[in-house]
Amino acid sequence: MSDSETLRELLCARFQDAQDLDTGFAAAAHVRMAAHVSQRRYRDEAVPLPMLQTLAAVALAAPTKSDLQSRDILIVTDAARRRTLAGLIGPDEWIAAAPALLVFCGNHRRQRMLHQWHGHAFANDHLDWFFNAAVDAAIVLAAFIAAAEAAGLGCCPLSQIRNRAAEVSAFLELPEFVFPVAGLAVGWPSAAGQISPRLPLSLTVHVDRHRDPGEAATRAAIDDYDRWRDARQPYARQRRVKALGQADFYGWSQDKARQYSVPERADFGRFVRSKGFSLD
Repeated sequence: MSDSETLRELLCARFQDAQDLDTGFAAAAHVRMAAHVSQRRYRDEAVPLPMLQTLAAVALAAPTKSDLQSRDILIVTDAARRRTLAGLIGPDEWIAAAPALLVFCGNHRRQRMLHQWHGHAFANDHLDWFFNAAVDAAIVLAAFIAAAEAAGLGCCPLSQIRNRAAEVSAFLELPEFVFPVAGLAVGWPSAAGQISPRLPLSLTVHVDRHRDPGEAATRAAIDDYDRWRDARQPYARQRRVKALGQADFYGWSQDKARQYSVPERADFGRFVRSKGFSLD
């Protein structure tokens, strides 16, 4: 099968409305990206540190806002430290079993130093300063995943690292103006992953201006997506059954609504301010 045909097949597995997309230009890199799966099962085999360092260098070649380079990658390979970090991230056993854990950080400590060294005032102590570093770290995270998967590794991003951001920061000895954005489990896959269907492109890709279809049309599209996704990847369990009951039909929209019906990381803003950032 050609790259063009493979890409079309993958995109149609991912999106309800991908049938008419142009895939004639497809290359192997596009196929790999479209085939991405979050990998949570790994072989009991170390990932060499030099390999991770090279992949980090590849990822850090990604774009960065105004060449500020306000992002760092922290690689945790020591088994004892990895277990401790995994315990801070969450109770899932697969996290502790990952051969390597990486932490992607926003770093504005260096920028502050530049101002001190050159005697210039820092005039951007507001939300955008923090946002730039967070976006820079997110870009590098995505680039690392693409690079790692091209080398045969599997990855799974870990937003849970922000659940206990202060404890993670203390454990990793993150200095002022450096904060964790996301973790990443990395290893050699022990099983094939499963492609997760995404929302229809008609809701998420816009041309020339944002075209919100309105609440009724959006709900109809998401209802249809719920059914389409359930036929391919049904949820194994429902969230918060004791509090919210057992739903007759449990789709993506019900799961996401239940997920965010309880507070998560309400203290993250306080943590970020404690690292020296103003979020005004």
